[in-house]
Amino acid sequence: MDLVMPGTVLSPSVLPTTSNPSTPLKLGPGLCHTHPSTIITTLAGPLCIDTRKNAIWIENNNPRYTSQPNDLILATVHHSSADYFHCSITPHNPHALLPHLAFESATKKTRPQLQSGALIYARVLTASKHSETEITCMNPSTGKSEGMGELKGGMVFDISLGMARRLLMPKQREEGRVVVLEEIAEQLAFEVAVGRNGGLWVKAEGVKETLVVGRAVQETDKGGLVIEEQKKLVKRLLRGL
Repeated sequence: MDLVMPGTVLSPSVLPTTSNPSTPLKLGPGLCHTHPSTIITTLAGPLCIDTRKNAIWIENNNPRYTSQPNDLILATVHHSSADYFHCSITPHNPHALLPHLAFESATKKTRPQLQSGALIYARVLTASKHSETEITCMNPSTGKSEGMGELKGGMVFDISLGMARRLLMPKQREEGRVVVLEEIAEQLAFEVAVGRNGGLWVKAEGVKETLVVGRAVQETDKGGLVIEEQKKLVKRLLRGL
Protein backbone atom coordinates (compact mmCIF):
# COMPACT_ATOMS: atom_id res chain seq x y z
CA MET A 1 0.00 0.00 0.00
CA ASP A 2 1.22 3.49 -0.86
CA LEU A 3 1.44 6.11 1.88
CA VAL A 4 -0.10 9.45 0.97
CA MET A 5 -0.27 12.90 2.55
CA PRO A 6 -3.18 15.37 2.53
CA GLY A 7 -3.45 17.38 -0.67
CA THR A 8 -2.04 14.68 -2.95
CA VAL A 9 -3.65 14.45 -6.40
CA LEU A 10 -4.06 10.76 -7.24
CA SER A 11 -2.79 9.56 -10.58
CA PRO A 12 -5.34 7.62 -12.66
CA SER A 13 -2.85 4.73 -12.68
CA VAL A 14 -3.39 4.03 -8.96
CA LEU A 15 -7.18 3.81 -9.19
CA PRO A 16 -8.76 0.34 -9.03
CA THR A 17 -9.74 -1.36 -12.25
CA THR A 18 -12.79 -3.59 -12.54
CA SER A 19 -13.90 -6.11 -15.13
CA ASN A 20 -17.31 -4.44 -15.19
CA PRO A 21 -16.97 -0.91 -16.62
CA SER A 22 -20.48 -0.01 -15.43
CA THR A 23 -19.47 -0.36 -11.76
CA PRO A 24 -18.97 3.16 -10.37
CA LEU A 25 -15.78 4.07 -8.55
CA LYS A 26 -16.47 4.30 -4.80
CA LEU A 27 -14.47 6.87 -2.83
CA GLY A 28 -14.10 6.15 0.86
CA PRO A 29 -12.76 8.16 3.80
CA GLY A 30 -9.87 10.48 3.10
CA LEU A 31 -10.64 11.18 -0.56
CA CYS A 32 -12.41 14.07 -2.27
CA HIS A 33 -13.57 14.36 -5.88
CA THR A 34 -13.31 17.71 -7.64
CA HIS A 35 -14.66 18.52 -11.09
CA PRO A 36 -14.14 17.10 -13.61
CA SER A 37 -12.12 14.02 -12.64
CA THR A 38 -9.55 14.97 -10.01
CA ILE A 39 -9.29 12.97 -6.78
CA ILE A 40 -7.46 14.63 -3.89
CA THR A 41 -6.46 13.12 -0.54
CA THR A 42 -7.68 14.79 2.66
CA LEU A 43 -5.98 12.47 5.18
CA ALA A 44 -2.54 10.98 5.71
CA GLY A 45 -2.19 7.21 5.71
CA PRO A 46 -2.01 4.06 3.57
CA LEU A 47 -3.97 4.17 0.30
CA CYS A 48 -6.18 1.05 0.19
CA ILE A 49 -7.87 -0.48 -2.85
CA ASP A 50 -10.62 -3.08 -3.20
CA THR A 51 -10.84 -4.09 -6.86
CA ARG A 52 -13.84 -6.35 -6.22
CA LYS A 53 -15.93 -3.40 -5.03
CA ASN A 54 -14.10 -0.88 -7.24
CA ALA A 55 -13.39 1.12 -4.09
CA ILE A 56 -10.48 3.21 -2.86
CA TRP A 57 -9.92 4.88 0.51
CA ILE A 58 -7.27 5.97 3.01
CA GLU A 59 -6.84 3.87 6.14
CA ASN A 60 -6.67 6.19 9.10
CA ASN A 61 -7.12 5.37 12.77
CA ASN A 62 -8.43 8.79 13.65
CA PRO A 63 -10.74 8.02 16.59
CA ARG A 64 -13.41 10.39 15.24
CA TYR A 65 -15.80 8.51 13.00
CA THR A 66 -17.33 10.30 10.01
CA SER A 67 -20.51 8.79 8.55
CA GLN A 68 -20.19 7.34 5.05
CA PRO A 69 -23.07 5.96 2.94
CA ASN A 70 -23.42 2.14 3.20
CA ASP A 71 -21.44 1.89 6.45
CA LEU A 72 -22.80 -0.65 8.92
CA ILE A 73 -22.93 0.95 12.36
CA LEU A 74 -24.02 0.45 15.94
CA ALA A 75 -26.32 3.20 17.17
CA THR A 76 -28.23 3.96 20.36
CA VAL A 77 -31.75 5.36 20.34
CA HIS A 78 -31.79 8.73 22.13
CA HIS A 79 -35.43 9.68 21.67
CA SER A 80 -38.35 9.36 19.26
CA SER A 81 -40.33 12.01 17.38
CA ALA A 82 -43.39 11.78 15.12
CA ASP A 83 -41.64 10.00 12.25
CA TYR A 84 -38.12 9.22 13.39
CA PHE A 85 -35.97 7.63 16.03
CA HIS A 86 -33.11 10.02 16.82
CA CYS A 87 -29.99 7.91 17.29
CA SER A 88 -26.52 8.51 18.66
CA ILE A 89 -23.70 7.15 16.49
CA THR A 90 -20.77 8.69 18.40
CA PRO A 91 -20.58 11.23 21.23
CA HIS A 92 -19.36 13.98 18.85
CA ASN A 93 -21.75 13.34 15.92
CA PRO A 94 -25.19 14.96 15.64
CA HIS A 95 -28.04 12.49 16.07
CA ALA A 96 -28.83 10.37 13.01
CA LEU A 97 -32.41 9.93 11.81
CA LEU A 98 -33.91 6.45 11.64
CA PRO A 99 -37.40 6.48 10.07
CA HIS A 100 -39.99 4.51 12.04
CA LEU A 101 -40.78 2.54 8.88
CA ALA A 102 -37.15 1.71 7.99
CA PHE A 103 -37.54 -1.85 9.29
CA GLU A 104 -38.53 -5.06 7.53
CA SER A 105 -42.34 -5.29 7.13
CA ALA A 106 -42.86 -2.20 9.31
CA THR A 107 -46.13 -0.29 9.08
CA LYS A 108 -47.53 2.48 11.25
CA LYS A 109 -49.24 -0.20 13.33
CA THR A 110 -46.41 -2.77 13.44
CA ARG A 111 -43.30 -0.56 13.60
CA PRO A 112 -40.85 -1.34 16.43
CA GLN A 113 -41.47 0.47 19.71
CA LEU A 114 -37.85 1.26 20.54
CA GLN A 115 -37.15 2.84 23.89
CA SER A 116 -34.42 5.33 24.78
CA GLY A 117 -31.15 3.42 25.18
CA ALA A 118 -32.07 0.63 22.72
CA LEU A 119 -29.09 -0.61 20.69
CA ILE A 120 -29.57 -1.06 16.95
CA TYR A 121 -27.53 -2.35 14.04
CA ALA A 122 -28.11 -0.17 11.00
CA ARG A 123 -26.68 1.02 7.70
CA VAL A 124 -25.95 4.63 6.76
CA LEU A 125 -28.33 5.61 3.98
CA THR A 126 -27.27 9.21 3.40
CA ALA A 127 -24.53 11.34 4.95
CA SER A 128 -23.67 14.95 4.24
CA LYS A 129 -22.04 17.90 5.98
CA HIS A 130 -25.11 19.95 5.15
CA SER A 131 -27.89 17.68 6.41
CA GLU A 132 -28.63 15.12 9.09
CA THR A 133 -27.39 11.58 8.58
CA GLU A 134 -30.15 9.08 7.80
CA ILE A 135 -29.82 5.41 8.68
CA THR A 136 -31.94 2.35 7.97
CA CYS A 137 -32.48 -1.14 9.37
CA MET A 138 -33.39 -2.75 6.06
CA ASN A 139 -32.08 -3.03 2.53
CA PRO A 140 -34.08 -0.43 0.54
CA SER A 141 -33.86 -2.63 -2.57
CA THR A 142 -35.24 -5.80 -1.00
CA GLY A 143 -37.05 -4.61 2.12
CA LYS A 144 -35.22 -7.30 4.11
CA SER A 145 -33.47 -6.68 7.42
CA GLU A 146 -30.32 -8.66 6.50
CA GLY A 147 -29.30 -8.91 10.15
CA MET A 148 -30.06 -5.29 11.01
CA GLY A 149 -32.44 -4.12 13.71
CA GLU A 150 -32.53 -4.04 17.51
CA LEU A 151 -29.74 -5.92 19.30
CA LYS A 152 -30.95 -7.38 22.58
CA GLY A 153 -28.66 -8.53 25.38
CA GLY A 154 -24.94 -8.99 24.88
CA MET A 155 -22.20 -6.40 25.43
CA VAL A 156 -20.56 -3.68 23.35
CA PHE A 157 -16.77 -3.37 23.16
CA ASP A 158 -14.86 -0.37 21.84
CA ILE A 159 -12.49 -1.09 18.94
CA SER A 160 -10.51 1.14 16.59
CA LEU A 161 -11.97 2.22 13.26
CA GLY A 162 -9.21 0.28 11.53
CA MET A 163 -10.10 -2.95 13.33
CA ALA A 164 -13.78 -2.42 12.53
CA ARG A 165 -12.95 -2.13 8.85
CA ARG A 166 -10.82 -5.30 8.98
CA LEU A 167 -13.58 -7.28 10.69
CA LEU A 168 -16.08 -6.19 8.05
CA MET A 169 -13.95 -7.47 5.18
CA PRO A 170 -15.48 -10.47 3.35
CA LYS A 171 -12.32 -12.48 4.02
CA GLN A 172 -11.16 -11.61 7.54
CA ARG A 173 -8.14 -13.93 7.46
CA GLU A 174 -6.81 -13.20 3.96
CA GLU A 175 -7.69 -9.49 3.67
CA GLY A 176 -7.93 -8.29 7.26
CA ARG A 177 -5.33 -10.58 8.84
CA VAL A 178 -7.75 -11.27 11.69
CA VAL A 179 -8.47 -14.83 12.91
CA VAL A 180 -9.57 -14.39 16.54
CA LEU A 181 -13.29 -14.76 15.85
CA GLU A 182 -12.70 -17.73 13.58
CA GLU A 183 -10.51 -19.43 16.22
CA ILE A 184 -12.96 -18.82 19.07
CA ALA A 185 -15.89 -20.03 16.95
CA GLU A 186 -14.31 -23.49 16.91
CA GLN A 187 -14.90 -23.70 20.68
CA LEU A 188 -17.73 -21.29 21.50
CA ALA A 189 -21.07 -20.28 19.99
CA PHE A 190 -21.61 -16.52 19.80
CA GLU A 191 -23.10 -13.70 17.75
CA VAL A 192 -21.34 -10.49 16.73
CA ALA A 193 -22.25 -7.24 15.00
CA VAL A 194 -19.43 -4.95 13.89
CA GLY A 195 -20.01 -1.21 13.65
CA ARG A 196 -17.82 0.80 11.29
CA ASN A 197 -18.07 3.54 13.91
CA GLY A 198 -15.84 1.59 16.30
CA GLY A 199 -18.15 -0.78 18.17
CA LEU A 200 -18.31 -4.56 18.49
CA TRP A 201 -21.50 -6.14 19.87
CA VAL A 202 -21.04 -9.66 21.24
CA LYS A 203 -23.61 -12.09 22.61
CA ALA A 204 -22.56 -15.53 23.83
CA GLU A 205 -23.99 -18.14 26.20
CA GLY A 206 -22.84 -16.31 29.32
CA VAL A 207 -20.98 -13.24 30.54
CA LYS A 208 -17.60 -15.04 30.73
CA GLU A 209 -17.88 -16.29 27.16
CA THR A 210 -18.98 -12.86 25.93
CA LEU A 211 -15.99 -11.23 27.65
CA VAL A 212 -13.58 -13.71 26.08
CA VAL A 213 -14.74 -12.79 22.57
CA GLY A 214 -14.65 -9.05 23.22
CA ARG A 215 -11.28 -9.11 24.98
CA ALA A 216 -9.72 -11.23 22.22
CA VAL A 217 -10.63 -8.65 19.59
CA GLN A 218 -9.61 -5.70 21.76
CA GLU A 219 -6.22 -7.20 22.64
CA THR A 220 -5.59 -8.06 18.99
CA ASP A 221 -6.48 -4.51 18.07
CA LYS A 222 -4.40 -2.73 20.71
CA GLY A 223 -1.42 -5.06 20.42
CA GLY A 224 -1.34 -5.20 16.62
CA LEU A 225 -1.12 -8.99 16.89
CA VAL A 226 -0.25 -11.06 13.85
CA ILE A 227 -2.10 -14.29 13.07
CA GLU A 228 0.10 -16.63 15.13
CA GLU A 229 -0.06 -14.28 18.12
CA GLN A 230 -3.85 -14.16 17.80
CA LYS A 231 -4.05 -17.95 17.94
CA LYS A 232 -1.94 -18.03 21.12
CA LEU A 233 -4.11 -15.32 22.66
CA VAL A 234 -7.29 -17.29 21.97
CA LYS A 235 -5.86 -20.46 23.54
CA ARG A 236 -4.86 -18.50 26.65
CA LEU A 237 -8.25 -16.84 27.03
CA LEU A 238 -10.19 -20.07 26.48
CA ARG A 239 -8.15 -21.83 29.15
CA GLY A 240 -9.50 -19.31 31.63
CA LEU A 241 -13.11 -20.41 31.14
